[in-house]
Amino acid sequence: MLLFYAVTISGMFNVQSVVTLLTASVFSSIFNLTLPLWQISGLLLFICSSILIVGSYRVLDRIMKTVIILLAINTLITVIAAFIFSDSSGVSIQTFSFNSQTDLFFLIALIGWMPAPLDIALWHSEWTIDAAREKQEPLSISKSIYDFNIGYWGTTALAVAFVALGAALLGKNGTELPNSGVAFSGQLIGIYVSTLGKWSFGFVALAAFTTMFSTTLTVLDAYPRVLQKAFQLSVPTFKSRLYPLLLVGLAIGALFVLVFQLDNMKQLVDFATSVSFVTAPILASLIYFVVQKDTVQLLSNLEKHITCFGLFFLYAFSLYYIWAKWF
Repeated sequence: MLLFYAVTISGMFNVQSVVTLLTASVFSSIFNLTLPLWQISGLLLFICSSILIVGSYRVLDRIMKTVIILLAINTLITVIAAFIFSDSSGVSIQTFSFNSQTDLFFLIALIGWMPAPLDIALWHSEWTIDAAREKQEPLSISKSIYDFNIGYWGTTALAVAFVALGAALLGKNGTELPNSGVAFSGQLIGIYVSTLGKWSFGFVALAAFTTMFSTTLTVLDAYPRVLQKAFQLSVPTFKSRLYPLLLVGLAIGALFVLVFQLDNMKQLVDFATSVSFVTAPILASLIYFVVQKDTVQLLSNLEKHITCFGLFFLYAFSLYYIWAKWF
């Protein structure tokens, strides 16, 4: 349990600060705001915290379903338009190499959150329990797995779509994205609009903001939720609800990180995604250990072999990254 606390707490403030900063950057770029990003981030954290504390899971569930539908529609339209209107002639394609530190570090930063951080397995479990409690329905393992597969593979499809957009638009322009948050968001949206046409600004802006706002809301709900459950398991006699206190603590901690680490957004993003990747095998091992202890056999023999291979891959790749980074 102490290992779980260490892995979770070591990354949650950076993760929350990054997704909030990106949301604030997109919002500021769309509306041409002049306020400092940490102030916009603080406002977003206050709004998200209020939504979650007042509405709890029910409001989060409704917001997320609406946002995901809008996001999927906008992303699909933008991807189709990008490949129809974008001219890829003359674009040079670079070959990825594990011997290149730049390529390796980019890959780690990408898959740290693509299609989602490994913590999502724990998050989904808590959301499933709360959904059943809200609807007063019995828990169903098959339904939980079905819901998880829809969410995970749906997120995977959106992740592929965003990578395809980057390949179609950024590859064509050969643009070096800036480190500043507002400049980054403005230039990114500008590249899409200049390629697809002015008509696309509304779609691109809405897709970008809904993506980041939903992520900010999700992360802000998830970490306090799983930490509350962990503390309840650690101290069974403790009956108080820690969720609001943990949520406010996470928001304040994330804002503290932003105030002192706001100068280089790209560096902050790379650090947060890399930490998520390096800690993923530890978290995966803990999850697998808990699943194996359950009286109900959730995994077939084939799935157990696939899981062990996945764990080996995560540990091997993480160790390779650490060696390449520091040695």
